[in-house]
Amino acid sequence: MQRVGGLCCDCMDPQAEYTARRDRFRSEEILFEKSFVRIGNWRLVLGIAAAVLAWFVFATKAITPWSMLIPLAAFVGLVIRHQQVTRQRARATRAADYYQRGLLRLQDKWVGNGLTGERHRNPAHPYADDLDVFGKGSLFELLAITRTTPGEDLLASWLLRPASRAEVFERQQAVAELRPNLGLREDIALLSEDVRPDIEVKALGAWGTAPVTKFPAFLRPLSFVLALTGLAGIVGVFGHFLPLWPLLMVLLCDFSLIFALRSKVNHVLENVESSGRDIKIFSALTGYIERQNFSSPRLSELVAALQTSGPPASRRIFQLGRLVDWLDSSDHMLIRILRSLVLWREQLAISFENWRRGSGQYIGSWVDAVAEFEALSSLAALAYERPDWTAPALLESPVAQFEALEMRHPLLPAADCVPNDLTLDDTQRLLIVSGSNMSGKSTLLRAVGLNCVLAWAGAPVAAGSLSLSCLQIGASIRINDSLQDHRSRFYAEISRIRQIVDLTKEGRAVLFLIDELLSGTNSHDRRIGAAAIVRELMHSNAIGLITTHDLALAHIEQDLTAAIANVHFEDQMNGTQMLFDYKLKPGVVTRSNAIELMR
Repeated sequence: MQRVGGLCCDCMDPQAEYTARRDRFRSEEILFEKSFVRIGNWRLVLGIAAAVLAWFVFATKAITPWSMLIPLAAFVGLVIRHQQVTRQRARATRAADYYQRGLLRLQDKWVGNGLTGERHRNPAHPYADDLDVFGKGSLFELLAITRTTPGEDLLASWLLRPASRAEVFERQQAVAELRPNLGLREDIALLSEDVRPDIEVKALGAWGTAPVTKFPAFLRPLSFVLALTGLAGIVGVFGHFLPLWPLLMVLLCDFSLIFALRSKVNHVLENVESSGRDIKIFSALTGYIERQNFSSPRLSELVAALQTSGPPASRRIFQLGRLVDWLDSSDHMLIRILRSLVLWREQLAISFENWRRGSGQYIGSWVDAVAEFEALSSLAALAYERPDWTAPALLESPVAQFEALEMRHPLLPAADCVPNDLTLDDTQRLLIVSGSNMSGKSTLLRAVGLNCVLAWAGAPVAAGSLSLSCLQIGASIRINDSLQDHRSRFYAEISRIRQIVDLTKEGRAVLFLIDELLSGTNSHDRRIGAAAIVRELMHSNAIGLITTHDLALAHIEQDLTAAIANVHFEDQMNGTQMLFDYKLKPGVVTRSNAIELMR
């Protein structure tokens, strides 16, 4: 059982713990702000005192110039301390903001405050848009606390396709170990402040494993000697103790070398500029993971992936980051003046290729390990912040099954969410859900789909218990027409249904979720078409739910199979007010609220 700050994390109330930590960091932020102002005032006082002292030294010559060293040393000390306080204040601010965002998630006020994953949206995906997997107020926004793009990409991929049972079981073990370790997530969130999370796994991995550009072995020592000689020549010329011609000879050698190597150097540095930037957070994350001692198999494997012979991965990545910083400084005015003289770009190109020769083969696996750790940490944070959620039971059976008790919609506030039980298996493969407007039909479909997504990503689910087989989801809930693609809503809907049917032909167990089946056509055609679609789905390894307002469709089970059942939501009228209990009940709904809504 993990302990943080002497307390058992399993016993912590997330709301109380986040509040206490946020308030503590807010207090530290205020103290550092006061120190920042106080040191600034002292710097001003010292500056004034130094100006007065300089007048006595240089104007009246009453004081020795050596006395200026005292205020100068004090001023330098204050500058250093000021920078330290600035960093400490920024860290306290980031920590307080981190826990404030956590509190917003706990208070169900998180919408619009996190990563939305918009770039992962794909309208052609069989369920992502229908279930609100990405976008504002989405499952991804609730989950993602990643610091790097690879971590974000991997988490998104877990939500887009189910993993194998063995892989999900390993994720569950890793999540269980990481869940109580709040201090670990805090440390990772505060590792660095001024980086952009845009390390590309494929680009960086491809850069590391690409063929190394070869430079002659004598080039490095020759470049070093020429650089030292050139600097000495400049000092000698400006100090008037060397003639100009030795410096000109060095410059001639430099420019000859630059011309001979220009294509190789440009090739090396252009690839670095596209693949090797913004790796500070990656280096910090790698070092932090290296120092951990985990017991779950998957986490232990991630730590092992960072351990190679020779220097640790974090140190090697730090060295790469330092080289990138030096490359970035090439535009500095002083470097621009001296870079030809000291062969700045040439020496950097050699250093990058030497780094790739020793470490490039590992960089892709290092990035993958960090990305997976971040994705697992996001799932662990969800498990910590939702202690009433549960780990699902993953069934080995290839037959489609889904059995949930007290299942809720994962994105709805707990106070507003009514739990429902639901079973889909060989004896009850299809539920036809009828009900009035706003009674909860579409919400039920999304609750089923999102909990299935969470389960096969390795996350806890919003249910008292959930047992399910490995299911490929196909959903037709949020279907719209498209003027640009010349597609009506009805055509878009039957295209998606065709996509769902095609999933069943791939040999996988399928969970289909269809809202208002064939609502874009007349009642006669709808009944014939719906019967054909249901018959096709029932002949495959598929289970699911279909909602409808058309009560004629509710009796479709009479034409097909006993594996179909009717359930419904209902409402009650209290004067002019409609009341919903959002409880799933057996049978077909007996009334509609459409007239009341229009009134």
